[in-house]
Amino acid sequence: MSSPSDMDAAIESARRAVGLPVGSRVVAAMSGGVDSTVVAALLARAGYDVVGVTLQLYDHGAALKKKGACCAGQDIHDARLAADMIGIPHYVLDYESRFRDAVIDQFADDYLRGRTPVPCIRCNQTVKFRDLLDVARDLGAEAMATGHYVRRAVGPDGRSQMRKAIDPSRDQSYFLFATTREQLDYLRFPLADLEKPQVRGVAAALGLKIAAKPDSQDICFVPSGDYRTLINRLRPEGAEAGEIVHRDGRVLGRHDGVVGYTIGQRRGLNVAVGEPLFVTKLEPETRRVVVGPREALLTAALTLDEVNWLGDEADIVDAARAGAPVLARVRSTRPPSPARLTLSDDGAVGVAFETGEEGVAPGQACALYDPADPDRLLGGGFIAATTAAA
Repeated sequence: MSSPSDMDAAIESARRAVGLPVGSRVVAAMSGGVDSTVVAALLARAGYDVVGVTLQLYDHGAALKKKGACCAGQDIHDARLAADMIGIPHYVLDYESRFRDAVIDQFADDYLRGRTPVPCIRCNQTVKFRDLLDVARDLGAEAMATGHYVRRAVGPDGRSQMRKAIDPSRDQSYFLFATTREQLDYLRFPLADLEKPQVRGVAAALGLKIAAKPDSQDICFVPSGDYRTLINRLRPEGAEAGEIVHRDGRVLGRHDGVVGYTIGQRRGLNVAVGEPLFVTKLEPETRRVVVGPREALLTAALTLDEVNWLGDEADIVDAARAGAPVLARVRSTRPPSPARLTLSDDGAVGVAFETGEEGVAPGQACALYDPADPDRLLGGGFIAATTAAA
């Protein structure tokens, strides 16, 4: 994107996404990456009163400097420089203690419990879309804009909806399933109608130094990519050795800690029985890693906790009681699968798959979409338990 008409189109797209009168105050959450920086720049060009806010989430001095690792000290520096260039006020907020309590400690505890966490969702759910929204309101903003690739729309009933972004390869709706209706009313996503090359083109056309900056790949507080080292430091009891057991009861070997394994894992088991084996279950209370053939990974149903609902029904319990059909997405890299909501006798919301889903792990998120309108996110929850297909 380099022509004036392309830039004008991007600015107009951002203006539509915000949907507020020009001159309204909007807080732009600036991570230091290209996406959030372009959001701030487009909103400023569109005539809004933009205030940039960056969160310091952990001890940057202790982090490894690695290309593609987000939230490092360099990112704060990049955000500050970009705000100066755009010509907007910029604040850095120290959220280290909140981030440690809500995200890092939860991450370590989940692995200790044999769960597979998704810390980016937990961060969006707590620090960014709860605490930061309060700051935006305190600053007198009428909305907060982020660089997420997702669309906010208003439905026929006048209520806010969350929908997939135009670029399916960048869509982040899975990571935002926990966004509440109240939060969605206040949030804006100006990149919904842009593809990543267009965003980089805008950055280059505006002369922003971060135009070619790599996207973040790793968990921001694990820049080395080795989460086990972090967990062993925070929760050393997770490194207690135990048995690797076949689902038929045979003891096949030993391991150096349950936290080193995830459901569906095949490599690194160091056991051989003449057939490919996968981790099918983790039992932290007995320190056992259970393995079996691939077909043992097939999940017929799951139970959700910490549920959120953006559908037409009053809440997810009503939808589950009616057995509402859904498209259930259990990993960000996997397409949604046909399923229906269920409600147990004790009131727990669940998902029953039509044909089964492979490698579903407690702790992961299950995002729910509308089968009649697959771009619409209905909500979801964290996976509390699973039921095997056989």
